[in-house]
Amino acid sequence: MSYRNKTYVAFASEDIKHYWLMEAWRDNQHIDFNFYDAHDLYKARDSSQPESIKARLRERIRNAKQVVLLGSKAGKDKGGDGVSFLAYEVGAILRLRLPVVVANLDGDRYVDRNFIPQPLLDADYYTLSVSFQPAIIKLALDDYAPAFASSNNRGPYHYNPEVYEDLGL
Repeated sequence: MSYRNKTYVAFASEDIKHYWLMEAWRDNQHIDFNFYDAHDLYKARDSSQPESIKARLRERIRNAKQVVLLGSKAGKDKGGDGVSFLAYEVGAILRLRLPVVVANLDGDRYVDRNFIPQPLLDADYYTLSVSFQPAIIKLALDDYAPAFASSNNRGPYHYNPEVYEDLGL
């Protein structure tokens, strides 16, 4: 197994523009936001075959140390439908016990169970919900994700308002 140092960004296809925005944040010299994108690895050569796509997704997720899940209604629906690629990703995330930062695309700073795929809720999986802003996502990746493995927390969490205030948000 290779060194796991990547951030995997999971999202419904309807939310791809938000993924592109995250890439723009990373590439902008004036925004303090960086991640090692697991999507840069193992490009599928035959993207028309579901098994080829799943094999590439599996490799990308195996190289990840943490996940940002773009939280939306479409993400919840597809992540829990049992057949979509996002549902496959959520299953792999659960099997690998990866920390999941849910970035709420509507800007909500609290847990929104309408944005978290049902398999994560059913498993009472320890997640952290934040607003879709680079500073708070960065904090979550730097703070929550490393502490995830040693935590006894269960279920979805969110930061207190003071954390946002300290970041100037």
